Amino acid sequence: MMEYKIEKKSAPSGEDIEVLGATFEEGKPEGEEPGKWRQKLGGRKEKLKYLQTAERYWYGEDWYGSEKRRNPA
Repeated sequence: MMEYKIEKKSAPSGEDIEVLGATFEEGKPEGEEPGKWRQKLGGRKEKLKYLQTAERYWYGEDWYGSEKRRNPA
């Protein structure tokens, strides 16, 4: 289990507070090289689904996720 680093900082009010530091574990990704999505996906069906989802995301009329605006510009 990882031990958390706690740092003491000064708040705008002037009092000292404890702040949680970095919570990631150092290291490098293992396995396939980054960016080689073809080797990461199993079969033809999975690859086609990946590509169709990407096309819908980039070229579709509807936006998904954080890019969707509630109020049009």
